[in-house]
Amino acid sequence: MLEQLPLFAVADRKAYTVSQLMARIRSTVETDPRLMDVWVEGEVSNFRQVASGHCYFTLKDAGAELRCVMWRDRVRGIRTLPANGDSVLAHGRVGVYEQRGDLQLYVDTLEPLGLGWLYQEYERLKARLEAEGLFAPERKRPLPRFPRRIGVVTSPDAAALRDILNILSRRYPLAEVVLAPTLVQGEEAPPQIIAALRALNAREDIDVILLVRGGGSLEELWAFNDERVARAVAASRIPVVCGVGHETDFSLADFAADRRAPTPSAAAELATPDRAELAGQVRTLRARLVRALEADLARRRGRVQEQVRVLRRLSPALRLSQTRQRLDDLTERAGRAIRHQIAVRRERLAGLAGRLEGVSPLATLERGYAIVRRAADGLIVRSPAQVAVGDALRVRVRDGEFGARVSGE
Repeated sequence: MLEQLPLFAVADRKAYTVSQLMARIRSTVETDPRLMDVWVEGEVSNFRQVASGHCYFTLKDAGAELRCVMWRDRVRGIRTLPANGDSVLAHGRVGVYEQRGDLQLYVDTLEPLGLGWLYQEYERLKARLEAEGLFAPERKRPLPRFPRRIGVVTSPDAAALRDILNILSRRYPLAEVVLAPTLVQGEEAPPQIIAALRALNAREDIDVILLVRGGGSLEELWAFNDERVARAVAASRIPVVCGVGHETDFSLADFAADRRAPTPSAAAELATPDRAELAGQVRTLRARLVRALEADLARRRGRVQEQVRVLRRLSPALRLSQTRQRLDDLTERAGRAIRHQIAVRRERLAGLAGRLEGVSPLATLERGYAIVRRAADGLIVRSPAQVAVGDALRVRVRDGEFGARVSGE
């Protein structure tokens, strides 16, 4: 039971609030027995299933359209969910979504009827143009790697234009954008799109054209399925990137273009390089150039050195003049090397001295032994047979030496 809010007076007249009026309409619609059990035939458009499992879509015919909702528990009973363009027979009840003021069909059953008339026309026209070769891959031209001027065919008020400008300012700010404004929906859109393409093709400074529009239903995107638009895209002498709708939307202009992008933002990305990637490539190329220069310099230095050696053999004077500076360098390096060698050898000598000290006779003297020499010739006496009675001797002990004479055995 809805709570009825009191009416308030405006200039002595009774007026509903918006909420009151929507509540009254909802109550009227949802209590009508004829609207509580209805079958509706139409073509599916804007079908989407959200993360919760609920499905939202539109049923339409040539004259009107109706928003539809199918709750998750009802979706589970559907064997195959419909696609955009399918004709279906939907059963449910009519209700009102007050927050948006939408009249909705709450669907509990869906039965397929085949492709809708609009989608059938799309498929028929696509097959005919494809048979003519309008979509042939060999007709596609490569996009310029570094475009200087980018033509954009879209509505000046469209969010797609703002998205493109944001992408270009961040990704490739060097490019200049030339807008060819046009309607992107309705019966007047196809002639304006064609005129915008021709205006850009008449210029000599446009490198690539972006034909873009945001998402919408099949009928809202129908201007880009117009045969005249598809032929104008194919006839463009300037490469065309078409980014119409969302990722799942494919228009005839997409097939006729040189490249198809899933969204307007993606079209801007396809048409331009990324300055961050370019900066990385520049760094890589710079490093490769430095390595190549260093390798070339090393090779040239080797050849020069070989030639210097030849010249040294042929011309002593020239060899002398060319090697002066090198001699200084080598002298300095040799000095450092010699000082290093001296230090190494000094350390080695200190080690050897330590070892010699361990086996030195003086070390033996320190332990109380003496060295005895014959005074006449300085020969070390190792045996009594080397001396005779009366021979003068010199005895070396730890802290000096003294004389002695042999007196007996």
